[in-house]
Parts: sequence; structure tokens; C-alpha cells
Amino acid sequence: MKKIFLIAVLSLFFANVNAQDKNKKLTMDVNGKCKMCKTRIEKAALSVKGVKYADWDIPNHQLSVIFNENKTDPMKIKTALVNVGHDTKELKATEEAYLTVHPCCRYREDNSDDSQHH
Repeated sequence: MKKIFLIAVLSLFFANVNAQDKNKKLTMDVNGKCKMCKTRIEKAALSVKGVKYADWDIPNHQLSVIFNENKTDPMKIKTALVNVGHDTKELKATEEAYLTVHPCCRYREDNSDDSQHH
């Protein structure tokens, strides 16, 4: 009887450890400038199925995410970010997507319309 109890306890322990391993924390560089960027970046990350938490730090340009590895991966999150106009180190937004962001949110140095930055 003790053997069965021990096996049951160990099974529950390992099941709990495996469940916790599904959630992964990741930090990535994402270009942007302001609170509007923060809202857009976090909303894009959270729109990816499996992302449970997203927080973009404006001064450091760091996006912290917690996601379920069984439902998504970092590249899917980065794809969602570039689709709303924000570059990551690995992926760059298309010019079309980039130009959809508000003029004050444009962070690329080669932007020829600098008069609209504030």
C-alpha cells in the first residue's frame, strides 16, 4: 500500500513540474518610442494564442512575455509585432506595416519625414 501511495505522490509531483515547464519567460528587443507604441506592442503580443503576459519597457525597448510553449513560439510573437509595424532584432516590419504607425511612433533613422517626430 505504501508503494502505491509513493507512486501516486511522485506521479502528481512530476505532472506538476511538467505543467509548469510549459510556460516560458522571454525578453526581446522591440523598436518603438512612446506609450502608443507600448499599447500597440503589448496588444500584438497578447493577440498571439498562448501568450499570457506582455510588458514593453519604453526606455529599454525590452518586451517581456510569458507564453505557453505548447501553443506558440518566439517567432510567432515576433511576426505579430512586425505585422503592426515594430521591428525586432530578427524580423523587420515591412515598409507598409511601418507606415501604419502614428508619425510620432516612427523610430527608423532613414525616415525622410522627421518633421512629424516629437
